Amino acid sequence: MDLGLKDKVALVAASSKGLGRASAEAMAQEGAKVTICARNEAELTAARDGIAAKTGAEILAVNADMTNAEDIANVVQQTVDHFGGLHILVTNAGGPPAGYFMDFDDAQWENAFNLSMMSGVRLIRAALPYMQQAKWGRIINITSLSVKEPIDNLVLSNSIRASVHGLAKTLAAQVGKDGITINNVMPGYTETDRVKQLVEVNAQKSGRSTDEVLAGLANPIPVGRIGRPEEFGALVAFLASERAGFITGVSIPIDGGQIKAAF
Repeated sequence: MDLGLKDKVALVAASSKGLGRASAEAMAQEGAKVTICARNEAELTAARDGIAAKTGAEILAVNADMTNAEDIANVVQQTVDHFGGLHILVTNAGGPPAGYFMDFDDAQWENAFNLSMMSGVRLIRAALPYMQQAKWGRIINITSLSVKEPIDNLVLSNSIRASVHGLAKTLAAQVGKDGITINNVMPGYTETDRVKQLVEVNAQKSGRSTDEVLAGLANPIPVGRIGRPEEFGALVAFLASERAGFITGVSIPIDGGQIKAAF
């Protein structure tokens, strides 16, 4: 299937590794021109070179911190200046710290809100005019399955990521007439560096092997394993495509069936 992404311009936030990189690589493989961004310059350069070598696509790398409003405005502007427009935006940021309700003070709640909510707000605000000008756009927010089924010790993520879904549903009704769709993807456990680090830490603390910890993560997942980054990237590429023009305002889990809710 031709997804119709050739020469489309995509910006993927927090994309030097993990789900962001998988999303950028999948769209580059389909012929999109892609801007990636991250805070770590060495990791960002390596990601740019790796994606370009694998896909043959033109990749722009821009240093940006998703908690910094000026950085967000700059990465959008550099994308438009370099490629001449912007058609696809993937919002993404590292998750806020784990913990329980009484563990966090006001400052920590505000920091989590700035990271998980305001990064998306600022990216969309900066990118939307270019999509409206082109009369075509795709916005995909990377959130978490915790929005649908809260995770016990992730009160910040459970609470704040849900607001991203409310924003998307509201915007979908407002920008559909401009040829713009906006959707959310809710990943479950996936084979990223972050999950591997969490597995190693858990293994050390519990005295179990990493294989045992991984098996514990996979146990409640009906397909019997955690996800692969390329599977996630494929979903993002489809939602970014011409073929997904009638899908908007929805939240799609990619979790191997882990979420038990029927709706």
